[in-house]
Amino acid sequence: MTRVLVVDDEAHVRKALQTVLSKEGYDVDEAENGRAALTMLEEHPAMFRLILLDLNMPEMSGMEFLKKIDNKISEIPIVILTAFSTAETTMEAMSLGAFDYIAKPFNISQIKQVVARAMDMNRLTEEAKSLQKDTVKHQSADSIIGHSAEMREVYKLVGKVASSRVTALIQGESGTGKELIAKSIHFNSSRAGHSLIAINCGAIPENLLESELFGYEKGAFTGASIRKPGKFELAHQGTVFLDEVGELPMSLQVKLLRVLQEGEVEVVGGTQTLKVDVRVIAATNRNLIRMVQAGQFREDLYYRLNVVSIHLPPLRNRKEDIPELARFFLAQYAKEFETGEFYISPEAMEHLLMYDWPGNVRELQNIVYRAAVMAPGKMIMSEHLPDLNEDNAGHDSETNQFEIKEKFNPGFTMREVLRKAEMEAMKWALQRTFGNKAQAARMLDMSRKAFVYKCQEYELDT
Repeated sequence: MTRVLVVDDEAHVRKALQTVLSKEGYDVDEAENGRAALTMLEEHPAMFRLILLDLNMPEMSGMEFLKKIDNKISEIPIVILTAFSTAETTMEAMSLGAFDYIAKPFNISQIKQVVARAMDMNRLTEEAKSLQKDTVKHQSADSIIGHSAEMREVYKLVGKVASSRVTALIQGESGTGKELIAKSIHFNSSRAGHSLIAINCGAIPENLLESELFGYEKGAFTGASIRKPGKFELAHQGTVFLDEVGELPMSLQVKLLRVLQEGEVEVVGGTQTLKVDVRVIAATNRNLIRMVQAGQFREDLYYRLNVVSIHLPPLRNRKEDIPELARFFLAQYAKEFETGEFYISPEAMEHLLMYDWPGNVRELQNIVYRAAVMAPGKMIMSEHLPDLNEDNAGHDSETNQFEIKEKFNPGFTMREVLRKAEMEAMKWALQRTFGNKAQAARMLDMSRKAFVYKCQEYELDT
C-alpha cells in the first residue's frame, strides 16, 4: 500500500489528514516536527511516496527540513501546509523542491486533488526513468560515422547547439541520419541525464497524434480509462525529437507553438495547462519554406523551430565516408547476429562507391546487411551485392527523377497518362525505400495518408 508521511505539530491536523487519506486507500505515518520526520526518512528512505509538511513547527521547521533533505529525496513530492503564507515563503519552499503549496485552513477536496496529482507525478517519474534507461542502453549503438568535410561542418554545429538551450531544425533527405544527430545533441547537452523521447509525426494517425504528444485525462474520450501522460510531459527537463515535423497537422502546430513560446502543454480533456521544461529538436526532409508559402505550415512555428538549422548532406555528396560506414555496418551486423567479423573486397567497395545512394545511409545499411546474408563466407564480393549499376541507370542523383518505361498509345486520354505516370512513380519510390510507405511518400512529397490510399487504388499492396 502507498505510504504518506504527515509532518505537523498540531495533533488534530495530523488526525484529520490521517482520516481523509486512509479513506482514499493510503497508509499514513505521522511526525510532530521536522526532526522526527528526518529521522524516519533516514531510517526508511524508500518508504514514503508523498510528504505533507507544515512550515511552522518547533525544534525543526518545515523550511529547515526542506534544506536538510534537499537533493536526497528529490523524487518524493512534498506538499507544504501552512497558515502563514507569504510570497517569500512560497517562492523559497518551491525553490527548495516543494511539489505544491496549500494554505490553511484547507478543505478535504483540495487535499484529495493535490495528493492525487502528486501520486500521478510519482508514476510519471517511474515511466520517465524507464524510458531514460532504455535510451541510455541503446546509446552506444548510435554512432555518427564520417570524416568528410561536409560532416565535419555538421559536427561543429552539433557541438555549438548542444552547449546551448536553443531549438534546432535538422534538415536532409530521408535516410541521412537526422535522428542520430538529434541524439548526439541531447547526449552532449546539460539534459543528457534526462529522457530523450522521439516521435515520428508522419507515422502516427492524425487523430492519435495529439494525445501522443500532449497526453489525455481520464474520461477525455471513449476508452480513456486512465490518465496518460504525453511525450512532452514524460520528457520534462529532457528533449523531445519531432521527426518529420512537416507532417504535423495545422491544428497541432498551434499547440506546439504554445509549448515553444510558453512552456505549457494543453492535455486533451484537461481544464488547465501543464508547465514543462523541454528542449525541442525537429527534423524534416520537406521544404518548410515552400510549405509556409503554400499555407501548409505556420510561419511563426517555422521560425520558432528554425533557430539553428543543421543541413545533413546526402550520401552521394560525401562518398569518401562510404568505406567507413560500410565497415561500421558490417561490425554492427556481426555483433547483432554473433557471426564474427566480415570483410569487403576492393571490387565490392568500388561498386559501393560508384552508386549514388538515393536512400542514403539507411539504404547503404540495408545493402550491407543483405550482402552479409548472401556471402557464404566472411568476405563480401561484388557478386553478393545487388546490381547497383542497374539501379543507378534510372536515377538522377540531383533531382530524384525516374524513367517511365511504359509505352503510351496515342489513344490514351491525359487522365490515363497521368494515372500511369503516378503509378510508375509510386512503384519506383517503393522499390527505393524497400516498401516503406512513409519514406516513399516523403520522396514524392505526398502525405502518407494520400500515398496509402493511392497504393490501395493501384493495388500496389499486392
